Amino acid sequence: MRRIFLILIAMANLGIAAEKTGNSRATNTVVLNEAGAKNLRIESVEVEEADFEEIIFSLGRIEPIPGKVVAVSSRISGRVIELKATAGDQVTAGQEVARLESRQPGDPPPTITFKAPIAGLVTKVNAHLGDPLEPDKALMEITDLSEVYAVARVPEHQAGGMKPGILAHIKVAALPNENFDGELLRFGTSADKQSGTIDAIFRLPNRDGLLRTGMRAEFSIVLNKRDGVMSVPRSALQGEPSNRFVYVEDFELKYAFVKTQVEVGQMNHRSVEITNGLFPGDKVVTRGAYSLAFAGGGSVSLKAALDAAHGHEHAADGSELKPGSSVKKTAPGEDAHEEGHHESPFWKMVSGALFIMLIFSVLIKRRASAAVRGRSEEAL
Repeated sequence: MRRIFLILIAMANLGIAAEKTGNSRATNTVVLNEAGAKNLRIESVEVEEADFEEIIFSLGRIEPIPGKVVAVSSRISGRVIELKATAGDQVTAGQEVARLESRQPGDPPPTITFKAPIAGLVTKVNAHLGDPLEPDKALMEITDLSEVYAVARVPEHQAGGMKPGILAHIKVAALPNENFDGELLRFGTSADKQSGTIDAIFRLPNRDGLLRTGMRAEFSIVLNKRDGVMSVPRSALQGEPSNRFVYVEDFELKYAFVKTQVEVGQMNHRSVEITNGLFPGDKVVTRGAYSLAFAGGGSVSLKAALDAAHGHEHAADGSELKPGSSVKKTAPGEDAHEEGHHESPFWKMVSGALFIMLIFSVLIKRRASAAVRGRSEEAL
């Protein structure tokens, strides 16, 4: 008897789960009108299988290449009488940058013209007009920044997986709209004992001359690349680490977005690997996804959207009505119910089984009571 009750309880739980599943579309769907979608600036991308880069993150800085930094100096003592370039100026090789009046006797005293030994940026000027200049003091510094070093501070335990030639995607805080790619040349000569890091030196082209020495940089160092991986942009992923989800465009309703649970794998600076929950061809929301999480049910009900799309009425949870059923018109603030609403076949079966059990239990009790009375009479 107890076993039968346990079976019926399990069946009831399955029925509740099925009912919840039927209502999941209404619960997890945000339906907007056109104005709402524009206000949230909704944008989406199609899910597809593509190459996925496994990376490590690091911080660092931009440095000049030592062999491309040149000092302009004098072999004789004198006084600066003209400066034709100052810090921040771009100069070409052979361009006149300054003039020096010699201390040697003469009327007028002899002068010396200084020319830029290389093309580049004037990064330092160490004298003003009229200042004395000695041979042991550089007048100015010129740096060729057509190519620079990007130096990342990499934890020692991660450096072992990096080989010369691997790439890093580099973002510079001062240039947020620019993307740079550098190639690993070598590691520094020693590690930092306090931080447990070692310098990884990447060669970085600087054709537009935007990079400057000392700029802070963020590195996404590519350790491995896998093909055929399903992924979405990081901006699409929402929720806590234990409950990740994305919003997927509804397959039939415009401006409708379904909250979809996903399982994630690895992440890089651009994408998130999706191991379960999505299919190729799904369109996930990227821009506006965070706002959708706070949009509730949206500005339009799922029922109203489906009614308009299909041309007939639906239940409040968006499901199709049974033949002969209709939605009861209700006053504002009242819940909508179906006219002619009937329990589902499942619940009819459960109710019938409970009724049969009740009758069966009564018969057993009566039979047991009769048997007890019979034994009592025999004893007398």
